[in-house]
Amino acid sequence: MKRIEIRTTERDEFVDITPLVREEVRRAGAEDGLCLVYCPHTTAGLTINEHADPAVAADILAALDRLIPGDGPWTHLEGNSPAHVKASLLGASVQIPIVDGDLALGTWQGVFLCEFDGPRTRTVWLRFLA
Repeated sequence: MKRIEIRTTERDEFVDITPLVREEVRRAGAEDGLCLVYCPHTTAGLTINEHADPAVAADILAALDRLIPGDGPWTHLEGNSPAHVKASLLGASVQIPIVDGDLALGTWQGVFLCEFDGPRTRTVWLRFLA
């Protein structure tokens, strides 16, 4: 297992962690297998989507805001229920094949930490499976 930490800067943001994950695959010497990326937080998640155009991440965040409005009605007293719902919809993990020592992502794909209750320092765990 490898732990990486990401400092988010906004309440809601997508942080492209693809270079960090790729570097850890290289450091681990993983040639072929699977990379499990896991986020142990209830108000942040992970997704794989286009990372060539930052407008895509902005569009996804805007769509989530329309689907899950901040003004409720919510019963969770901390006031971050929308963050919990968004994180649940995106999920806490992604799996990526490793082929020839690299992530087998599509041309435009990247791995994103999805922050919904920031700014915070977030932990992401990586596990390489042969």
